[in-house]
Amino acid sequence: MWLFRGKGPSGFSSSSTAEDVTRGVDATGLTAIVTGGSSGIGAEAARVLALRGAHVVIGVRNMAAGKETKEAIVKQIPAAKVDAMELDLSSMESVRKFASQFNQTGLPLNLLINNAGVMAIPYQLSKDNIELQFATNHVGHFLLTHLLLDTMKKTARESKKEGRIVNLASEAHRLTYAEGIRFDKINDESGYSSFRAYGQSKLANILHAKELTKHLKEEGVDITANALHPGIVATNLFRHLNLFTGVVDKVGKIFMKDVHQGAATTCYVALHPQVKGVSGEYFSDSNLAKPTQQATDANLAMKLWDFSMKLIN
Repeated sequence: MWLFRGKGPSGFSSSSTAEDVTRGVDATGLTAIVTGGSSGIGAEAARVLALRGAHVVIGVRNMAAGKETKEAIVKQIPAAKVDAMELDLSSMESVRKFASQFNQTGLPLNLLINNAGVMAIPYQLSKDNIELQFATNHVGHFLLTHLLLDTMKKTARESKKEGRIVNLASEAHRLTYAEGIRFDKINDESGYSSFRAYGQSKLANILHAKELTKHLKEEGVDITANALHPGIVATNLFRHLNLFTGVVDKVGKIFMKDVHQGAATTCYVALHPQVKGVSGEYFSDSNLAKPTQQATDANLAMKLWDFSMKLIN
């Protein structure tokens, strides 16, 4: 059970499920990539996209788990088109390999759902020597989007259908470091806060969508980019927060969304006709929402873009 709020202008609310917000939507002919699609709200988003007719490719670190998710979806939806491909967002080498393999399939790409993430983990560096939350939640997705963009542009041009890029951010972007993004201290262990580092990575997700929108509009490409807060969902994202594990287990069903509700805003932004042409925005509970002033700072977004381009190059 979720503490229900009333419906917003979209007609949906915090209690709406992914199936609710996509009812009547036909995604046949669309191809979607969902990162972190083997568990939690990623797996539910993949299931519902497949249910609506999309060909779904889930990017997973654990191929065994990916295979299980694929089989579970196909068992429930025999006509579902689901593939699993190996993807570790914390490794640029893995991201490049995934993008290369996908691009070589010749498949179109209409929807890119940057869903995977880690939350509030102890300080550590990625294989590319970048603070792990920033590396996984932002840099990996920034690189993946960059490498798949040409395929998305080609698909939008040839299919005459709008492409959509969806970044899963979080209300935790409000709890970032004072300066927003610590460009000069990304890897600073002495000032590291697991929560603020998470907030920083989620702020980056919103700024990425904002700046990407600017670039897409300048090119006149029919692709949108938006960010969203899925809600507080009882998933294994909390696995590093030992203090809260028992609390999540005991009261999660009362105070948190379940995965069906948690995947709703993702599926709404990815598929719903109401979102057609909308770009550079932030959503929550399947409605437009207002992020912080830092998240709408055009200069900060541009600085993050330049910083991220240097990291991936």
